[in-house]
Amino acid sequence: MSELEKSERPWGRYEVLQESSTHKVKCIWMKPGSRLSYQRHKHRAEHWFIVQGTGEVTINGDVSKVKAGDTVEFQIGVLHRLANTGDNEIIFVEVQTGSYFGEDDIERLEDDFGRA
Repeated sequence: MSELEKSERPWGRYEVLQESSTHKVKCIWMKPGSRLSYQRHKHRAEHWFIVQGTGEVTINGDVSKVKAGDTVEFQIGVLHRLANTGDNEIIFVEVQTGSYFGEDDIERLEDDFGRA
């Protein structure tokens, strides 16, 4: 079995837990005060399960608070972002479904780290 992907990012890190032709599962750790790019995908939908922490999720411009135990889902093409508004890491499990799961399927509209 090959080594699954792990990556350090400016906002935290992620590890791929499982990957197949139909889905990809990641565990994501976000630093306090950080946020992901405001982004969308052409080939995948995502479902998030918040394991630890508190934050704000933006989906197509609508902002909602999230906490441990909450789930968030969005379909292909939906703009989304998660911000860690708490004092501790946010940890969430992301399940991707669709036809392609590469990191190059990210269209960033805004990014705090100059990647847009």
